[in-house]
Amino acid sequence: MTEERVKPAACETMAEVRYGIDRLDEQIVALIGERFRYMDAAARIKPHRDTVRVEWRKAQVIENARSHARAASVPDEVIGDIYERLVEGSIAYEFDRFDELRG
Repeated sequence: MTEERVKPAACETMAEVRYGIDRLDEQIVALIGERFRYMDAAARIKPHRDTVRVEWRKAQVIENARSHARAASVPDEVIGDIYERLVEGSIAYEFDRFDELRG
């Protein structure tokens, strides 16, 4: 098997499928890490702790993700569930960072 992953439609073995999934997971985790760096920035920029949780923005982010899922023919319910967890985790992380930055 080569370093480059085989596209899903061209996979002929489970080894190719698993390799492709593992490479994608590396990229997904790296992107989530970058997303959390934005939480660091938000914690630094927001002036008050009560501005960390913004319910309308949470709903907007989840709906945006679901919309992207529908456009990509991915089950939007699954993406909605994933993003619910991601956004809640991001909010908790941002609260922690906000508190750390302000002592």
